[in-house]
Amino acid sequence: MYNELVAWIDEALAQGIPEDAVAVCFNVYEDGESSWSMELVACSSFDPDDDDWACDEVSDFGTRDNPFTWNFEGDWEAVLTDIGAKLTKYLKTEGVADKLNELDGVAVGFVDGDLVILK
Repeated sequence: MYNELVAWIDEALAQGIPEDAVAVCFNVYEDGESSWSMELVACSSFDPDDDDWACDEVSDFGTRDNPFTWNFEGDWEAVLTDIGAKLTKYLKTEGVADKLNELDGVAVGFVDGDLVILK
């Protein structure tokens, strides 16, 4: 699954990050029956103390219509821990991750829940 995730992120970022973006958020959704999906959004603000920054979207990189999807047996907390670990690995090891690491913040979370700040 990691290689597919890398390819999906790289494809999303190939169009470039908007100039007015200062952070990105990976929004996770529970689709039911152990199925999950995720979109990537660029945001014009970042505040590690207020998760509402993730609502200030300036782009979804086309991922709202082309989300990353996967199957995972576990509750939402286990999914968040697992995908968070994979995204952290991406930020530390992948070449295109430099674009994300230049931003003020990178987070992952469920759209109706708390965010986990990855950077």
